[in-house]
Amino acid sequence: MQSTVHIAGGGISGLAAGVRLAGAGYLVRLHEAAQQMGGRCRSYFDGATNLTIDNGNHLVLSGNQSVLAYAREIGSEAGLQGPPEAEFQFIDLAADKRWTLRINDGRVPLWVFDSARRVPDTSPADYFALAPLIWASAGTRVGDAIKCEGVLYKRLVLPLLLAALNIDPPDGSAGLAGAIVRETLLAGGQACRPLIARDGLSSVLIEPAIDYIRARGGSVDVGHEVRHLTMANGRVTELALGDQAIALGPHDAVVMAVPPRSAATLLPGLTVPTRFRAIVNAHFRFVPPPHHPPMIGVVNGLIEWLFAFPDRFSITISGGDRLVDMPREELARAIWKDICAVAGLKAEMPAWQIVRERRATFEASPEQNALRPGTLTAWKNLFLAGDWTDTGLPATIEGSVRSGNRAADHVLKTRSI
Repeated sequence: MQSTVHIAGGGISGLAAGVRLAGAGYLVRLHEAAQQMGGRCRSYFDGATNLTIDNGNHLVLSGNQSVLAYAREIGSEAGLQGPPEAEFQFIDLAADKRWTLRINDGRVPLWVFDSARRVPDTSPADYFALAPLIWASAGTRVGDAIKCEGVLYKRLVLPLLLAALNIDPPDGSAGLAGAIVRETLLAGGQACRPLIARDGLSSVLIEPAIDYIRARGGSVDVGHEVRHLTMANGRVTELALGDQAIALGPHDAVVMAVPPRSAATLLPGLTVPTRFRAIVNAHFRFVPPPHHPPMIGVVNGLIEWLFAFPDRFSITISGGDRLVDMPREELARAIWKDICAVAGLKAEMPAWQIVRERRATFEASPEQNALRPGTLTAWKNLFLAGDWTDTGLPATIEGSVRSGNRAADHVLKTRSI
């Protein structure tokens, strides 16, 4: 008889688990409490701009092997587009200076010795001073591992770590920051090519995964909230979806891929992160000028990354807690002013939308990182997934996929138990 796995949560981690398990022959039943799939990584039609936009601008790097393998399995890898080489354009608005960071493919960082490839006004010695960060412990703060000052810090380290950790870098976990550096800059340019879902996150990472699960006999349902778990003899024996109770067979399993607060409610006593940080994204209906780069990092501005899509400009501001209560139009005008400065525009503000995720990521501090639970629970057929679990990475798409894969792998191991 085919075993069933119930997955609570239809974000990237839940979908990743579902794809792996459906591919391995399990009957997957995926339950999402909201009315749309994708969690914090989704696309939707926005009436204010009359465009389909992403709720947030999520960047994938070519070294994110778990994400790429996931996209390859569901047949959407071609939807992640980027340059043939690891190139990142930047602008410093205060200094009115532009440059392109060009990272060579090999693991030996030859680019730091080439003034035309590295950050302007920096020297090779500046880069080697970052070495203590590479193997720092998770309990160490970034500010205790390296000096958070100087040109290299302001023009590269700060933008990179703020985007990855979503916390002011000196306060962030050096262990998490080191993991990012090891898997990107230290791995060479072949791991650093920026990849963007040009046609929207849902079309690349969400909808194909749903189709994949359903094509293998599984179900994916929205408006299905798992409200209670019944345990007996060290196992989950029943789950409640509203008024409906679903009994689990002896070889069935549950993957809990819900936000940490929901997980703690369903599993009293579970230790989870308790502090979170906001991210602000904004979208403007405006056709970018010809040859505008798909992505540019902004130093000394309100915005941090500017993305140019065929029909809009989109921006991201990490560590955005200071902006969540700012009047929307005031914030939009301040953002548009920065966009005009970066893109060389003199234009009235077009139709816009601001998306403020107040609990976008767990706080990537050493203290909160220590609260992240592992995949296993006290019940042998119940497993956790989510970017807030102990993935060894900050809250990223790569971490989400890894957590889902890990939960699925533990389910697969129960076949032999």
